[in-house]
Amino acid sequence: MAVWTGAEQEAFQAVLDGFTEQNPDVKVNYTAAGDQLPTQLSTAVQGGNPPDIAALPQPGLMADFVKKNALQPLDFASSDISDNFGQSVVDIGTVDGKLYGFLFKAANKSLVWYNVQSYSDAGVDPAEDWETWIKNGDTLASSGVAPYSIGGADGWTLTDLFENIYLRSAGPEKYDQLATHEIPWTDQSVKDALTLMADVLKSDQIAGGTEGALQTDFPTSVTNVFTDPPKAAQVMEGDFVGGVITDSTKAEAGSGFDVFAFPSINDSPQVVVGGGDTVVMFKDSPAAEALIKYLATPEAAQIWAEKGGFATLNKNMDTSVYPDDITKTTAGALADVETFRFDLSDLQPAEFGGTVGQGLFKLFQDFLKNPDDVDGIAQQMEDAAKKAYG
Repeated sequence: MAVWTGAEQEAFQAVLDGFTEQNPDVKVNYTAAGDQLPTQLSTAVQGGNPPDIAALPQPGLMADFVKKNALQPLDFASSDISDNFGQSVVDIGTVDGKLYGFLFKAANKSLVWYNVQSYSDAGVDPAEDWETWIKNGDTLASSGVAPYSIGGADGWTLTDLFENIYLRSAGPEKYDQLATHEIPWTDQSVKDALTLMADVLKSDQIAGGTEGALQTDFPTSVTNVFTDPPKAAQVMEGDFVGGVITDSTKAEAGSGFDVFAFPSINDSPQVVVGGGDTVVMFKDSPAAEALIKYLATPEAAQIWAEKGGFATLNKNMDTSVYPDDITKTTAGALADVETFRFDLSDLQPAEFGGTVGQGLFKLFQDFLKNPDDVDGIAQQMEDAAKKAYG
């Protein structure tokens, strides 16, 4: 069972077909649960009839099922997972010192998508470091186009921006501590990241200003950049932006739109904030173990990668199989990334991390309204975190 429906379901079925070709005596039934996956799985676990294997969209779900003693450890595949994916993926799949899952399908949320013509008109190039990127923003503004498009109506776009800044400015160790509330949201590292974020959230630098940004949803934040004439020069979001551009605008890859890695801060190494689907096992059997081991191979990843709409942290898959140059940039970055961290808001208790109209989503919208009040918003975030963590 997994969330994948439609084209994603067809692509995953091709992956499963690759497995059954190698294991003709195993029959695999796939259930596409879409957004109902957490509910369907919880009901199935309570009823004592979960699927053998599932792919979970949040690591928090995995931890919940471990607490309920519903998952089987993946000791039998630990070397496959470690060899193909590396330590970051092992860490994400580990609960209480045991490996229970691995990130089969990943998403890269550390990207900047830009209007090629706007960059060209302003005479700026994609920036590798934060100082140059902010300076380019000023140059873009002087050329007559707002440098940034912000989808402030969707709080998650703001948490993604913060997470990218925080992972680079504070480092992975602090990121992990903040993710588990071992350090408070009033920590100086959080305030430093919010101060950097405020440089992007200036009303005169954003398409539509602050008020406009608060009414702009994620898809509109993308189309703002690629309409003619553009309302902004760039948007900071994940690899899924490419689909919105091609579905909703006439911009063409390379000539109309392009993408680069989120800039480094204070010489931070290559890091990626992302998401993805973690494969776990509810029922142990030789067939289930065989499928888990197969899904951890470069061959399984390649079947979906060739079809598009897929990225993997599997370091042993040949990235040349990605179907176009944009995907080779966005997905290819995952293959040699030094540090991958799961979206921080997805690691929080739901009422604090990922619920519309409350917690971090709402508080970052409040910060967008008043980016000068770093101390005040940090305190409000800490108060909300304390409440959620009990």
